[in-house]
Amino acid sequence: MQLSIPTTDSALAATYSKQAAPAQIYKGHPIISFPVDISDVPAGTHSLAFTFVDHDAIPVGGFTWIHWIAANLPATTTHIPENASQTGAIPMVQGNNSTAGGYVHETDPKVSQHYVGPYPPDKDHRYSFKLFALDTELDLQPGYWLNEFHDAIAGHVLATAKTTVIGRV
Repeated sequence: MQLSIPTTDSALAATYSKQAAPAQIYKGHPIISFPVDISDVPAGTHSLAFTFVDHDAIPVGGFTWIHWIAANLPATTTHIPENASQTGAIPMVQGNNSTAGGYVHETDPKVSQHYVGPYPPDKDHRYSFKLFALDTELDLQPGYWLNEFHDAIAGHVLATAKTTVIGRV
């Protein structure tokens, strides 16, 4: 399985991160999700799921920052268009990102249960996007947590694909 996210010199475009135009920012967060191309999904796949996280946030905040998690995308998905997180262009069940937790505690689902783009506070950060081909659909409701996601995919992963992109300070 393969995936591709458009970058320039390995970095996400400004539209998807802290350099986004004011119209692309909501409650202080970039909310326009980036496009993703997917290919070579294995036979027998019933759904796709993914995580987009920042492990470089650990020294700054003490934990991996969750920017976007989603499950139950159709197995036939070959392209997730720009802003799919907000528009619903691709059916998916989105979980909580780190703004929903105790550190920020955002209650607006437009922010807490959708994509929030990179906003590295100290230096360029590496952001990990991991795609999972699954043999089932997951029993998850909107606003699930990352630990629930990992519990749900256990024993159901047929293949994974991963890429790393840079978010500029």
